Amino acid sequence: MGHVVEEFLIHTGQHYDWSMSGAFFDEGVLRQPDISLGIGSGSHGEQTGRMLEALEKIFLGTRFNAVLVYGDTNTTLAAALAAAKLQIPLIHVEAGLRCFNRSVPEEINRVVADHLAHLLCCPSHQAAQQLGKEGIQHGVHVTGDVMLDSLLDAWPDALSSAASSPWDAEQRAVLTLHRPQNVDFAEMLRLRLEQVGHLQLPVIWPTHPRSVRRLAEFRIALPANIQLVEPQPFREMLRLVATSRMVITDSGGLQKESYWLRRPCFTLRPETEWPETVAVGWNTLIGFGPDDLRAAALNWAAPPHDPGLYGDGHASEHVIRAILDELGNEA
Repeated sequence: MGHVVEEFLIHTGQHYDWSMSGAFFDEGVLRQPDISLGIGSGSHGEQTGRMLEALEKIFLGTRFNAVLVYGDTNTTLAAALAAAKLQIPLIHVEAGLRCFNRSVPEEINRVVADHLAHLLCCPSHQAAQQLGKEGIQHGVHVTGDVMLDSLLDAWPDALSSAASSPWDAEQRAVLTLHRPQNVDFAEMLRLRLEQVGHLQLPVIWPTHPRSVRRLAEFRIALPANIQLVEPQPFREMLRLVATSRMVITDSGGLQKESYWLRRPCFTLRPETEWPETVAVGWNTLIGFGPDDLRAAALNWAAPPHDPGLYGDGHASEHVIRAILDELGNEA
């Protein structure tokens, strides 16, 4: 007899801006949550502590067979800790990623979640190999990346339309910049914007609320080629990437989306948790020299494209199968 999997969706509210989370629910990318906690902003410790307290109460009040967490946010960490302390099996989707820089908060979150998890769903073989190096041998499955599922579901013709367009049809770049190490320090934010300003093409910047605050706080004038726009909903952002000449980002998600949409990505970080995109030549890590970005963009040439780098576009099905294989007897 087959198992019936019932999902109970909790939205902590860590991403409280509508464009960062609400748009995904309103547009139908995600179904409406069963519970919204409205945690909001705060320091890492404050935010994680409030989520841990709220999630523990929910887990105590409802019998869950397992807790599933995605990625590497403070929500991921809080839910992993709450589940582990209450002896609820933990499933980590996007397991095994490492950038090997513990000053990046997400690195701590993902390491802790992996070492607490019963079931680890890896987006790539390299991620699974990394878990093995850390002594995690059991419950590891290579499922592919669920973000590819989301891309294909949200915009079915995104890949084909992007591939059929002339490479230089749109002389424009798209920029995202929001990580604390890039925007929370005035000199670093000025340096990154100076790098973008050296490009000889217009740049559209859908601006994260954190970045908007820092621009005002540091009184930084934008280079003339950068145009600020409101944060874009998921589907609009995919279209923007697909019709741009290149992507400049410090976001993990966009590194993969630009690869899937066959747009070169230039990552404004010294490291990445998605090293496969760098290895195949579609992603370039940008250092701190004022002209590093421009030089990398001028020297970039399109490499071969392997659409299966992060799975077959059915990662969610593989995750469900792994859950039933590993935890079915407990369900």
